[in-house]
Amino acid sequence: MAAATKYELKMGAATREAFGKMLVELGKENPNIVVGDADLTKSTMTTYFAKEFPDRLFECGIAEANMVAIGAGLAMAGKIPFVSSFSAFVLTKGFEQLRVLAAYPSANLKVVGTHSGISIGEDGPSQMSVEDLALAGALPNFTVLSPADEVATRWAVRWAAEHHGGVFIRCGRVKAPVVYPADAKFEVGKAVELLPGTDVTLVATGLLVAESIKAAEQLDAEGISARVLDIHTIKPIDDEALGRAAKETGALVVSEEHLVDSGLGARVAQALARTYPAPVEFVGLEGYAESGSPDELLDKYGMRAGNIVEAARRVLARKQK
Repeated sequence: MAAATKYELKMGAATREAFGKMLVELGKENPNIVVGDADLTKSTMTTYFAKEFPDRLFECGIAEANMVAIGAGLAMAGKIPFVSSFSAFVLTKGFEQLRVLAAYPSANLKVVGTHSGISIGEDGPSQMSVEDLALAGALPNFTVLSPADEVATRWAVRWAAEHHGGVFIRCGRVKAPVVYPADAKFEVGKAVELLPGTDVTLVATGLLVAESIKAAEQLDAEGISARVLDIHTIKPIDDEALGRAAKETGALVVSEEHLVDSGLGARVAQALARTYPAPVEFVGLEGYAESGSPDELLDKYGMRAGNIVEAARRVLARKQK
């Protein structure tokens, strides 16, 4: 039984902040990078780009559908557009345009949704995007990325700018623990094994990656060896890593700040159906949340390390049968 490596998690920047700052770096490198905004530059952090390149920021007002359409047009004209708003707005209000003007013609459009999940906090359920991974994942010709921290976000934004095709990047409002060193390497469609383990695999994305690391350390204290996989690429998902984890550990827990019916867990289950079946428990949302502070909400709706530990115990009991 392998002992879990000790992680020292320190709080870093919000992933939306990392997105905004990375846009400026990319804008300096490539004059074809432009940004579409829906009257939320200060919230999505595209304000940094607006200050540096005011003639390359297209303010569309509170009209996400139009913003997506304009972004698709700019892509067809040879630009590299990033359109950004709260995930709850850009994907729901702009879905028809994403489907018809971006996904269908394989437009080179980059969509960044901020304020994802319930950790948006007091703004309430109308602005909490808990369906975004499902909606973005349903778009053919789109890659879907969900970074865990500022390091992974910087990579995701740069990769999106260099990749020709539709991309959705999921970002959050609150500060996120730093999981990766500054020089970490990533590959689209390839999960990152953060901790080795032989008894159970903890699969997570976004904020729940850090919670899964904490859970693995708690399980290690109980004599349970937990592997931790960061699924930063929701689509295409890493069948190989998931199938190997199922075969080698025999049980998985999938954790996400999203509805369990349609997000990462559903894609993991599909991957195991294609590769190697194993029992799975799911940590996530069963419905919409209330308004409250981010910490209160994450506690109430069971998205903490302790909840992941409980799910691991449940799935291990099923494994033993």
